[in-house]
Amino acid sequence: MGLRQIWIIYRHEVRCALRERSIVVASIVVPLVMYPLLLWAMLAGLSFVAGQAERLTSRVAIQGLPEAHGALADSLAAHDRIRLTDWAGDRESAHRAIAEGRLDVHVVFEPASVGAGGVVDNFRVTIWFSEARDRSYGARNRVESAMAWYREALIDDVRRELGVADPVWADFVVVRSDVATPVEISRSILALVVPLLTLIMVALASFYPAIDATAGERERSTWETLLTVSASRGQVATAKYLYVATFGALGGLLNLTALALSLGWISSMVGAPEAEELAGTGIPLAALPVIGLGIALLALFVAAGMLAFAVFARNFKEGQSMIMPFYVAVFLPALFLRSPDIEFTLALALVPVVNVAMLIREVIVGSVPVLQGGVTLLAMALSVAGAVYFAQWTISREEVLLGSGQGGLLRFLRGRYSMLRRQR
Repeated sequence: MGLRQIWIIYRHEVRCALRERSIVVASIVVPLVMYPLLLWAMLAGLSFVAGQAERLTSRVAIQGLPEAHGALADSLAAHDRIRLTDWAGDRESAHRAIAEGRLDVHVVFEPASVGAGGVVDNFRVTIWFSEARDRSYGARNRVESAMAWYREALIDDVRRELGVADPVWADFVVVRSDVATPVEISRSILALVVPLLTLIMVALASFYPAIDATAGERERSTWETLLTVSASRGQVATAKYLYVATFGALGGLLNLTALALSLGWISSMVGAPEAEELAGTGIPLAALPVIGLGIALLALFVAAGMLAFAVFARNFKEGQSMIMPFYVAVFLPALFLRSPDIEFTLALALVPVVNVAMLIREVIVGSVPVLQGGVTLLAMALSVAGAVYFAQWTISREEVLLGSGQGGLLRFLRGRYSMLRRQR
């Protein structure tokens, strides 16, 4: 096999990669530092925007309020984030003001419908707002909250006048009780985020090394020189493959580590109510070996696929365009599997890449199906073996190595198929 030659070329590739800024940034810096910071910035930004919305004063106009319910207007006016006015115009002008952003909510009081239960001075309320404007939507929530409080107090007064005792009135009670613990909630969120981030980071960390190992050699005019060394073509291809797979796995593991360590910090920064409790509810330790194995299999598979596409490129820019379809295809299926209601079936366990994403999701929440897990590892191992064989077969072709087989992987395969048909 020539392990010594493979090791020498592999070590040379790694040393050269560590001197390339784009590879270091994409495979090490982004997974380890930038992505947690971007995630924190996004969550902090959402928290800031939500806080700014809470501090906005809602412009509320009321129309037709019965005199007997002046206390409702007083409670709305007493709210420090509501500026209350009486609307003297018609409803169309109020709706235009809401659409133009000059008014947030228009509250219209009307007589109660027939069969109001005999309640004196009963009324019906219509709240006009615009869901297209966040400020109007938030103002509606504030008005509805004040209305609900006033309605509850009004019903209590009527109940007492009718002589209905508290136990009788409270006979029909709806109690909501969440059986999910903060640990389960935290891990369910991670189960949706970690598989997708893992696929993206493994693909991104393999992207530039794959281009550098193939198109980069041609652009630097060192490809022919590399072929003159004592190592065989298969050994050169193996060393380059292991080099790309190493950086892909490194990116995935660094991203997982950074995300796990920063979970509690992010929770506390955004002001989560359960921040202290969530700080210690990251990825379960028992799930880390399975996730690590999944990342390794993903890196091996992705590295083979990217090398098979990038080996036809003549320069770095061309290599990017050739790899991009495969890069997107790696994590695109995971976008459609983020719903926690999608079951991890045997059919999904047979689909490469998707099965690893589903397995990572299941081990994080702690419900690992043994059969599906075993099928996933076996199917992924077979997929890696097939991808490696195909990539090595492609890279070892004479026309590919010498650069005469241009046009991309699909054109090369069509040419080989046509040649085999002619030979028959």
